[in-house]
Amino acid sequence: MAAAGAELQGKYQKLAQEYSKLRAQNQVLKKGVMDEQANSASLKEQLKMKDQSLRKLQQEMDSLTFRNQQLAKRVELLQDELALSEAKGKKNKRSGESSSQLSQEQKSVFDEDLQKKIEENERLHIQFFEADEQHKRLETELKNRLEVLETDAAQHQAVVDGLTQKYIDTIEKLQNDKTKLEIKSQTLEREAKECRFRAEECQQQLKNLHADLGRRLDDSLCIINEKVPFNDTRSSKYNALNVPLHSRRCQLKLRDIAGQALAFIQDLVTALLNFHTYMEQRVQIFPIDSATDTISPLNQKFSQYLHENASYVRPLEEGMLHLFESITEDTVTVLETTVKLKVFSEHLTSYTCFLRKILPYQLKSLEEECESSLCTAALRARNLELHNDMKKITAVFEKLHVYISLIVLPSIKPDGLLRTNYSSVFTHIAAGLHGFHNVMKEISKHYSQKAALEHELPTATQKLITTNDCILSSIVALTNGAGKIASFFSNNLDHFTASLSYGPKGGTEFISPLSAECMLQYKKKAVAYMKSLKKPCSDSVPYEKALANRRVLLSSTESREGLAQQVQQSLEKMAKLEQEKEHWMLEAQLAKIKLEKENQKLKSSLTGQLIEPMPENSVLPNTAEQEKEEAIKKTSRESWTHRTLTRDHSSDAKSREDLIKNHYMARIVELTSLLQLADSKSVHFHAECRALAKRLSLAEKSKESLVEEMKLASQSISRLQDELTTTKRSYEDQLSMMSDHLCSMNETLSKQREEIDTLKMSKQNQPQLNHSSQDFVKPGLKNL
Repeated sequence: MAAAGAELQGKYQKLAQEYSKLRAQNQVLKKGVMDEQANSASLKEQLKMKDQSLRKLQQEMDSLTFRNQQLAKRVELLQDELALSEAKGKKNKRSGESSSQLSQEQKSVFDEDLQKKIEENERLHIQFFEADEQHKRLETELKNRLEVLETDAAQHQAVVDGLTQKYIDTIEKLQNDKTKLEIKSQTLEREAKECRFRAEECQQQLKNLHADLGRRLDDSLCIINEKVPFNDTRSSKYNALNVPLHSRRCQLKLRDIAGQALAFIQDLVTALLNFHTYMEQRVQIFPIDSATDTISPLNQKFSQYLHENASYVRPLEEGMLHLFESITEDTVTVLETTVKLKVFSEHLTSYTCFLRKILPYQLKSLEEECESSLCTAALRARNLELHNDMKKITAVFEKLHVYISLIVLPSIKPDGLLRTNYSSVFTHIAAGLHGFHNVMKEISKHYSQKAALEHELPTATQKLITTNDCILSSIVALTNGAGKIASFFSNNLDHFTASLSYGPKGGTEFISPLSAECMLQYKKKAVAYMKSLKKPCSDSVPYEKALANRRVLLSSTESREGLAQQVQQSLEKMAKLEQEKEHWMLEAQLAKIKLEKENQKLKSSLTGQLIEPMPENSVLPNTAEQEKEEAIKKTSRESWTHRTLTRDHSSDAKSREDLIKNHYMARIVELTSLLQLADSKSVHFHAECRALAKRLSLAEKSKESLVEEMKLASQSISRLQDELTTTKRSYEDQLSMMSDHLCSMNETLSKQREEIDTLKMSKQNQPQLNHSSQDFVKPGLKNL
């Protein structure tokens, strides 16, 4: 609570510092804006004064131009008078040669003076015109700059207004936050007081518990020292024989994981079997079809090796099944007790050797396809890619075999693998499985391109197309299976590392597989002992009832001999009843036989009457002859009955055979119909599986695209955050630039003031020059 209060206090201090900074900046900006407004007002006043002085100068200019025009007219009049005087002077030339000479000299002097004054007046006019133009240009420039400065001032004023509004909002927000923080600090103080009170109570309880536990510890140590002669937990060798704590949940989780792994291995084995089988079919039909021509010895040997794939692939499933069956709820599953993992490792070793054996033939077969005349450049490139992929897949299986053989070592050799290396080995296995998945994706991509190119060949048969489709489907199944296994192993990597490395209490590990086996035997004995303790006791007779039965037994007059005689009599009666039972069973059998004979006699008499009818006029024999005839008839009837019995037996046997035959025929028909139904269902299921596989691939692609979009979104979020920070910094920079700009504007305004002052001084000097020119012209005219 104290830490939370300190954190809130620190946040509040930071906010207060920021608020004070913003307030100081706001005051500076207000001052700058006010100075700018004052400067703009002064500039407006100066501009008005300039306009007034310009009007005065314009009026003076107009008056000067009017005066110059008057002077020019007067000069013309004077020139006309001079011409008249010259004409008059010609008449009186002689008389006034002296005076004319004097006037001619004066005239030349006046002309020179007048010419000088005129030139000086022109020069002054030119200077005045240039000064006027420069003044106008400066005036327009100053007006433009004033407009720009006014717009800048308006913009700055808008920014200042926005900032003031923002600062007002932030001030209100900070005040609200301050009130909330004060309320929260009060609640935190109350909670802190309560926590202190509780801490004191807990401290008191802790002291009491400490004292109680110390007393119990002393008692238990006394009991252990007096009663326990040997402590086996001190020695790691003896402690390894102790039964660790049994985690039923952990065992069930491991069994579930093993079941999932078994399902994935079964799918992988099926895909590998299909892949090798369809590759064998492809070798038989491409590049040379074995039905029309003999294939090369290399491909024959390769096909022979591929035909043996089931003997190497099937044991992988069997080894995984044995491992799954060895993990039960009652066992302790660690690496030292998983002996069945060695069988799976041996089967994986044999399959890796098989891949190593067929790899050269596979590479040579691809090279032979490249050397074929039907192989194009693109197809040759795909074959080279598959050439590299086959090397990679063999290397991946060899890597997996090495790491799985390392995991098997703790159940074989005690010091084969250190416990600290378990996690790194499992991590390498996960990396190998991901590598297997990546290689299978590359093979799927390259083989699909190769199959598309082969389908475009003119010599491509339907058999080759279907075989390529089957190989592609098996490669897709392998890719999916590898991806599932890799993701499954990566997701359960932490569980493998944690659950497969625990041992007895007080110890760090099992010493050897032998000690682990002894521990399992002790565990079975302990379980049997606990079960025997948990068996319910047999129902006993209540004590009062037992006393009553004892009294009855003691008070009874029947002795042991009487009871023995009664038993003997009952046994004799049972024997007699057994004999009578056998007698009556024999009688029943005889009666059954007689009944059958009578039925046969009736049948024979009926058949005899139908075959040989008696004559109507017969002579009755005497009694002796009748007896003889009856005896003969009896013998003949017995013989006939014997024959009929044999015939009936033979006919019954034939009918029984016919019935059995019909039954089996019907059963065969039923089984064939069921087989056809199963085939149709399998075709349907195969189509559904292919559709599901396509959907799964599309889903994986969409997942990848979504992951990329998520990455882009996260990048955009980070970019926006960076932009936000940069905008904040740029905003601060702009504020500093604005202050600098205001300073520069002040400097420019001061310079403009100086320029205006200089212009004022120059314009004040110009009228003096004009007046001096007028002063020069007027005496000349007066002299004229």
